[in-house]
Amino acid sequence: MKTVKIGVFETSDSLENALRNALNAAEWDKHIQGKVFIKPNLCAKDYIPGAVTNPQILFHLVGLLRDKVEEVFVGESDGYNYSCDEALVKTGVKKIVNRAGGRTINLSKDETLKVKNPTALFLKEAMLPKTLVESDSIVSVPVMKTHEFTLYGGAIKNLFGCIPDNRRIFLHPYLDMVLHDLMTLLKPKFAVMDATVAMEGNGPNRGIPIPMELVLASNDLLAIDKISTEIMDINWTDVSHLRLINKHYRPEETNIQIIGEKIEALKRPFVRPYLDIAVKAQLWVYKNYFLTRLSFGTLFFNALQACMKIYRKIDRNIKGKEWTEQYWHDPDSIEIQSFS
Repeated sequence: MKTVKIGVFETSDSLENALRNALNAAEWDKHIQGKVFIKPNLCAKDYIPGAVTNPQILFHLVGLLRDKVEEVFVGESDGYNYSCDEALVKTGVKKIVNRAGGRTINLSKDETLKVKNPTALFLKEAMLPKTLVESDSIVSVPVMKTHEFTLYGGAIKNLFGCIPDNRRIFLHPYLDMVLHDLMTLLKPKFAVMDATVAMEGNGPNRGIPIPMELVLASNDLLAIDKISTEIMDINWTDVSHLRLINKHYRPEETNIQIIGEKIEALKRPFVRPYLDIAVKAQLWVYKNYFLTRLSFGTLFFNALQACMKIYRKIDRNIKGKEWTEQYWHDPDSIEIQSFS
């Protein structure tokens, strides 16, 4: 039976100390070496607490690794409707990573290499950024949050942004298999879960920020996702990509050893995503590849987006809906901290 160590530490006294303790507990020096690529979650072009990886975590992580590994890159791919370069600047990630001694990269502008994957469930071959392919250690640094399309985001879901094509949204009908295949292709060595501010409700970026003041670290992405969902009071088997990856990628039993805080004391039931008509419609579209291409690959997308915005503005004002009155959060009112 394989034993996996997960460091779980509170950040209330010192984020740097908590991160260092979590890394050491998870024995990072046995797993991270050589050329290191750090994949944060930049799901928006501005810094939204609970949605985008806290730049301060990246600052301390790069600073801790900088003198002990060969190189440290921090990067992301372009989003469907925003540039990674813009996100790196406006979230403050570029400035703070450079200050810590690392380098940032837009994976969508990197040279790509064709990589074959004979054990793949869907991606038998893929064009991946050269920086990723040539990295010795890939580190996923997601945010602890719910997700309106996958229920939970996390360390494995964060790898989706390693696909450099900004139209990777077309792969959503096959997302579970794609995430499995990215695990087998990229072989990520480590994960650091940013739970300084988590997000409940309609993540990845429209939910409610929740100060958790935690950081987790492990060399096993599936294990850290399981523990994160436990803290969030979500059964990991309800998350389809975790269920599939547990079956195909990790069939053997794993003993998870928690070092640091006690999980029972940290548990907090996270509000599940509010499945309004817009979310339900998109989930329905994602079931079919051709519908997904039609909805997101043509001018039809602009009309859909406009209708969705109008609907959500009206829906927030409808009274009598228990979920809406208790939990609905206007993303425009989230307090933004500037790191630029």
